[in-house]
Amino acid sequence: MSLIDLHTHSAVSDGTEPPAAVIEQARRSGVDVIALTDHDTDRGIAQARGAARSAGLGFLPGMEVSAKLNGRSIHILALGNTSAPGSAFAAKLDEVRESRERRAQRIVERLSEDFPITWEAVLDTESSRDVSVASVGRPHIADALTRAGVVSGRAEAFAHLLAPHSPYYVPYRALEAEDAIAGIHASGALAVGAHLMTRTRGKGLDSDGCQELIDCGLDGLEIFHREHGEAERAALAAIARERNLIVTGGSDYHGSGKPNRLGENTTSDENLARILAATSARL
Repeated sequence: MSLIDLHTHSAVSDGTEPPAAVIEQARRSGVDVIALTDHDTDRGIAQARGAARSAGLGFLPGMEVSAKLNGRSIHILALGNTSAPGSAFAAKLDEVRESRERRAQRIVERLSEDFPITWEAVLDTESSRDVSVASVGRPHIADALTRAGVVSGRAEAFAHLLAPHSPYYVPYRALEAEDAIAGIHASGALAVGAHLMTRTRGKGLDSDGCQELIDCGLDGLEIFHREHGEAERAALAAIARERNLIVTGGSDYHGSGKPNRLGENTTSDENLARILAATSARL
């Protein structure tokens, strides 16, 4: 039985380690197959793939796409391929990243009226000196606030200053779920709903919401995630059986940015085989 982790992040988005370092940490953790799923970007895929080959790990290209369903923020994993440069989907992802960065700048402007933080401080991170950050967002602001001594870490920042109820919060543009799934399919990947019933990042979807998302073309559900308790896992498993969906699990590893450990939640060999059979991906 392989240890298969299909949800990880590098410093290309909001993780704290370069893609190659994530792969090395996975090797040390005993992971056999890993997917790099940075937010709305595939910029780290080439480095991660090369590192995985050198480390003897199976590698699945991926991405975590920001989307919305009925105005509610959701995330969708694209597994098995990434967006082709110059494609319509790639252009839409560029717009999402640009919107996120403009939003981050506006949040920093608001915060700077009350706290010692600048946009330059947000961009000047240790990880950004090792890798080009493609997607700047709230986690990077949280890190800058931590370095300035305003908060103790990302968790405190997201619970208060960066939460949707905060006066400093600014929304950003995300793709409609149906458009995101269509783009993922056009890129040759499968669309898997990520931590849809989360208990910790605002209100997750209920069963009806998950069914509506599946009707948009979703191929699978990430059931095994630390933000799903037993009740959420059972509900999602029932839906997956009913709709014959792929089931995945992943750590949602972010390096030191979150307590999540590589390999703490995994995907079965059977479900990985289903992903490989449905895409052009090769480990």
